[in-house]
Amino acid sequence: MSRRALVTGATGGLGLALVRALRAGGYAVRATGRDAQVQAALEAEGAEVALADLTEGPQTVARLCQGMDVVFHAAALSSPWGPEAEFQRINVQATHDLLAAARSAGCEGLVFVSSPSVYARLRDQTDLTEDDPPAPRPMNAYARSKLAGERAVLTANQPGFFTTAIRPRALVGPDDRVLLPRLLQVLRRGRFPAPRGGRALIELTDVRDAARALVLADQRRDQAAGQVFNISGGRPLSVAVLAARLGEAIGRDIRQVSAPWPVMWAAASLVEGLARAAPGRPEPPVTAYGVATLAFSQTFDLSLAREVLGYAPNFDANATAVEMARIWAAQGVGR
Repeated sequence: MSRRALVTGATGGLGLALVRALRAGGYAVRATGRDAQVQAALEAEGAEVALADLTEGPQTVARLCQGMDVVFHAAALSSPWGPEAEFQRINVQATHDLLAAARSAGCEGLVFVSSPSVYARLRDQTDLTEDDPPAPRPMNAYARSKLAGERAVLTANQPGFFTTAIRPRALVGPDDRVLLPRLLQVLRRGRFPAPRGGRALIELTDVRDAARALVLADQRRDQAAGQVFNISGGRPLSVAVLAARLGEAIGRDIRQVSAPWPVMWAAASLVEGLARAAPGRPEPPVTAYGVATLAFSQTFDLSLAREVLGYAPNFDANATAVEMARIWAAQGVGR
């Protein structure tokens, strides 16, 4: 009999890729999310679709878990900006509800999509391993809530119910709604802020590789139980080079504007304060977290994922980003 998997957040970019990877691996999939426009695509992949909001409460979550062997929890509020209470409600409380429901329903375990944003600091960090501690003060509400959710998941690991967390870095792919669309908005202006000369290194991850890592975490659950794994495409690229390549892909000659990062940090913090005071608290054009991401390197040692999960990147995520930028530019995305 096929292994039965629940995928939360299936209507997001990673969720869609995960459904495809699971179906290719012979899993029977129940997919849930809140975007009805993606329902047809999920059904075309052979998934049973149950549109639902995990924050509706324990009863909704319990119904989704019934009859499942494993839960892949990819649902999240993934944004550098938003109300603290919303991050807590979606990324933390819904995770607690899902853990309780999965155990009560007799599921064998849960694989959680965490984030390497938990490491974010105002300094370069290269070859990070899972033994490196998260930042003592998370840089924004997203990082804070993902760390809380991750800790709840790993604490729930016990005999008869395994839990594992995967931290995929800077996802790119056809259904990305977070990273590349925001970059394209900036690049279309022809000017790109490059603190510290754009020398910071970033490792993108093709969404197909991240999805495969999640499936491997279930397939190797006996070894992966109770552990967290950093995942990336393994090909670090400087922010300056990435901006230039993406600019070329969208037909823009990018002028990189360098400035001392403390000045950019202070300016971003001021803009954030103004946005918080404005009606509706609109997302500012730049955030302090965004400046930190552009200013400081974050790369990973993938040894643990390689040894325990058998993971190695199959796709060049930098090439994926350039191709998607070219396609989206033609479609007008990011304007």
